[in-house]
Amino acid sequence: MSGWWAFLEERTCREVDAHVLRDRRLPAVRSVWEALRPLGVGLHEAERVVHARYEALGDRVQGTPPDPLDLPSLAARAAALPGRVVAVEAFWNGDTVHDWFVLLVAVLDSPHGESHLATVYRRPEGSPAGVAAAKAGRALADHLVVPFRFVSPDIPDDEAPRWRTAQRLVEGP
Repeated sequence: MSGWWAFLEERTCREVDAHVLRDRRLPAVRSVWEALRPLGVGLHEAERVVHARYEALGDRVQGTPPDPLDLPSLAARAAALPGRVVAVEAFWNGDTVHDWFVLLVAVLDSPHGESHLATVYRRPEGSPAGVAAAKAGRALADHLVVPFRFVSPDIPDDEAPRWRTAQRLVEGP
């Protein structure tokens, strides 16, 4: 385990463990980082401290269930959005904890922007994240009769052009 754990006050240790047990990684990292920042500890090291707590607490952690990718669940999420869905897009993202994962979003016309539909990690049945996201995104787009875009479903690429960027290139200035 990271030696920095010993430098935390007991109150902070209880707070971090409470976050970890509820699988709330980001608040746990923030608590560690804020407590240890005066000692020169960076964000990456704070993530390591929290990762070590996940390992130490093991099976007691209440893992967050994966976002549902079935068509009825995704269609219900899309229907609840504040605007008109003009496309469904999947794109890669990553972090030091989960490695690569795919974000599935609805691209909105009005209000202009996008809304999160699901975060897709490697699926419990073993399907790669890109395959599962592409299947779910394509099914939702077909259901909504809008385009689906996933530039790199097989190879993680967090620099691939997004849907709106591609649209601007096609439409011109």
